[in-house]
Amino acid sequence: MSDTIHVSRRSFLTGSALALGGAAAGAAGRAPEESLEAKDIHSYEYWAHRGDVRLYLYRKCAGDANRGKSDRPVLFLAHGSSVSSRPTFDLTVPGHGEYWFMDKFAQFGYDVWTMDFEGYGRSSPSHGNSNIADGAEDLKAASAVVQEETGQNSFHVYGESGGSLRAGMFAMNEPSRVRRLVLTAFTWTGKGSPTLEKRATDAAYYRNHNTRPRDRDMIRSIFTRDRPGTSDPAVGEAMADEELKFGNTTPTGTYLDMTTKLPLVDPEKLTVPVQIIRGQYDGIASEQDILDFFQRLPVPDRQFVILPGAAHLPALGRSRAQFWHVMRAFLDMPARVDTSVSSGERE
Repeated sequence: MSDTIHVSRRSFLTGSALALGGAAAGAAGRAPEESLEAKDIHSYEYWAHRGDVRLYLYRKCAGDANRGKSDRPVLFLAHGSSVSSRPTFDLTVPGHGEYWFMDKFAQFGYDVWTMDFEGYGRSSPSHGNSNIADGAEDLKAASAVVQEETGQNSFHVYGESGGSLRAGMFAMNEPSRVRRLVLTAFTWTGKGSPTLEKRATDAAYYRNHNTRPRDRDMIRSIFTRDRPGTSDPAVGEAMADEELKFGNTTPTGTYLDMTTKLPLVDPEKLTVPVQIIRGQYDGIASEQDILDFFQRLPVPDRQFVILPGAAHLPALGRSRAQFWHVMRAFLDMPARVDTSVSSGERE
């Protein structure tokens, strides 16, 4: 059961609510008892365009979405380098607890959106290599759809790993679109990163190819390369089951950028509130590299959080409840109230 809606030369496909049996791949097989509020989460699908590139968008919220008018705060999630949006943020791991990031924040009261960047998942195959700059432009194209559908011209943005660089660049380029920015598994210069040092040995391959192999073992390695035991092995298997439906290759752009072009995000050009969340064992960036970035942020509304016992993707780790807690607290932060605000000092 679906309708096709045409708005301002963009076409959107609006799917039925999960409660009505319209859940798509990634949310299938969820047992009703796994979440008392799952029946209240509704899902929708849309398309945005960047030139002739079709970009798949996915949305979840508690209750029906009122087109053009949403009173819920909007949260947009940007996926990483190797896995598309829904296997990352809408993942079901039967019998192993809650992992569906989108449902969790929809239950918290957010209107939650995500997208497949060019060359990933359901979006158009990449004309190039889907690099960081292109990803920031993809987010810009998606933001027009979000505004059209919600009536809101700014929203919270979350990015993890390669998605954190895309989200950071988007926030630099379009600060009026971003309310609060959360960066996880982020890297600034790459200094002291064992993951990037190893990845750099293949930089010539990334430079000469627009895609790279991405099989089940590679997806499993996301959860084991830093610190085995920080994630449930079933998570990597479930993610691979969903992601490999789209093939066994993925774009090279973020890998090339992270091994040859860092830094790509200038902290002094970020004028929005920023939270940086780092897993204790994350090998994508050293703690000092991220602290150096954090200290250069010009906004006083900023947080640096280290999650003990977590690795590269805290949102999919065993201690994910801590991740949900700190991120939600940052997004729900009450407005600043002091004399400096009234005298014009920027937060």
